[in-house]
Amino acid sequence: MSRLWKCGFLIAVACGLLLGRPAMAAEGIRGNLVSVDWLEKNLQRPELLILDASPAQLHKLQHIPGAVNVDLLSYGVGEVPAAELEKRFRFWGVSAGRKIVIYDQGGSFMATRLFYDLYASGFPAADLFVLNGGMAKWQEALAPLTKEPTPAPPPGTFRVASRRDEVRVTLPEVLTASGDPVSNALVEALEPTWHFGEFVAFDRPGHIPHGIMLPSADFYNADKTFKSPAEIKRMLDYLGIRPEQQIYTYCGGGIAASVPFFALKFMLSYPKVKLFEESELGWLRDQRGLPYWTYDAPYLMRPANWLQGWGGGMLRQFGLAQVSIVDVRPAEDFKQRHVPFARNVPADVFRSMLRQPAKLAETLGQAGIKATDEAVVVSGAGLTPEAALAYLMLERLGHRKVSILIDSLDTWTGRGYPVAGLAVGEAKKAPPPAAVPTNYPMNLREGVLIADAKSTQGLYPKVFVAAGKNLPARAPEGKLVHVPYTELLNGDGTVKQAKDLWNILVKAGVPRYAEIVCIADDPAEAAVNYFILTLMGYPDVKVLHS
Repeated sequence: MSRLWKCGFLIAVACGLLLGRPAMAAEGIRGNLVSVDWLEKNLQRPELLILDASPAQLHKLQHIPGAVNVDLLSYGVGEVPAAELEKRFRFWGVSAGRKIVIYDQGGSFMATRLFYDLYASGFPAADLFVLNGGMAKWQEALAPLTKEPTPAPPPGTFRVASRRDEVRVTLPEVLTASGDPVSNALVEALEPTWHFGEFVAFDRPGHIPHGIMLPSADFYNADKTFKSPAEIKRMLDYLGIRPEQQIYTYCGGGIAASVPFFALKFMLSYPKVKLFEESELGWLRDQRGLPYWTYDAPYLMRPANWLQGWGGGMLRQFGLAQVSIVDVRPAEDFKQRHVPFARNVPADVFRSMLRQPAKLAETLGQAGIKATDEAVVVSGAGLTPEAALAYLMLERLGHRKVSILIDSLDTWTGRGYPVAGLAVGEAKKAPPPAAVPTNYPMNLREGVLIADAKSTQGLYPKVFVAAGKNLPARAPEGKLVHVPYTELLNGDGTVKQAKDLWNILVKAGVPRYAEIVCIADDPAEAAVNYFILTLMGYPDVKVLHS
């Protein structure tokens, strides 16, 4: 036996005697998730610390043997000095070198929030785990439970030497990110009732502007375990959340936000993920009265005062207006009365050129519509099928920004805003200046208006949404739900509140994750539903025109 072999043998024997048992097996560990089977097999290991993040009353009813209760609702999750955090962690038995497994009731956010607190305080991620499925999965496996109080653990030795500020974010950075949704993604872990304003937790309903609704519950399977990384990535891709973006997770008070934080950073390894601990509570406490939305894209609807200011005479006088007003009413109605500086492109023009985008682009250029302006569509009566069809076609042409004047012309004049046309005596004056033709480039967007339902395939199954009063005469094969566009509008042509729209869509059977194809015998009616679904944040919507 060689001296080298002897040394190796003695080292192996010494390690075995020191540990007293085999090293923890990797089987059952997936990144920072551990399975119930793994935890049950390693339950008695002295280097393992189990933290139960459930509320105290649930822990008292039953818990995993040896688990130390950490009731975050008792401690709170606000900004805490490092010394206080260190005191808490040591009281729970947290020490460097220990393996920590955290659990809650399953499918919740207490375990992931405690995980975040420890990680953000500098605890090594390699020694930090969440029990996949929590108590629900543990009970399903008939694993051991106890009601006996866990003895106080020996005081821990972990020191909060430096906190990981790279995963923490404060209000100023989030405020800046909200204004740049291309480079940043604000992931909101709250339910639709909160997001769209039915549930009001603070002084106003809604969510942070450009917040992307991704409820914490969506990350879990029915058995309370996390969905697979592939399925979570599919959700993110569908919602337009990309790994190269700076991602901020938030909720109402910074707890539920830990679920997307954990999933994106530790399951998918997205490189730039931060948790906004203040969340909406901090946003709404700001003395500036920061904006708060209920719709996902409220800027698609322009009120009369907005158009009067940004598209009116004062800014045009100084060459500062960047708004093209597209009036889609018949020419005779337009001549009688219209918003100043509007250009008349009747809805029949859009309808006749559904299959001729190049000709439509030429027509818009001749009318003086600038593709680089925001195009505000005016129907005279808010969101009508005619206005929605123009919106759809401008979107398809790749217009920079498109919106609809949501107020009627009667509302416009009732507020005392100026009106042009024969009805106000313009026939006695010099005729208005002719439109200055522009070069309107065509930059067709795929997947806005399609001629064949089989020509596209989204990340999720296709669902057809019928928008007419009656189902279309020829409906394509596949899942079909009926949402007449008239149910989504008020009598004055304005759009119903976001919370009401969401309830109507859910009741009708429109799924959150789907490739949605709007259909109707009249494509203009389908375009209304296209507009509203876009307003509500559905990312994959199109109109079928065969």
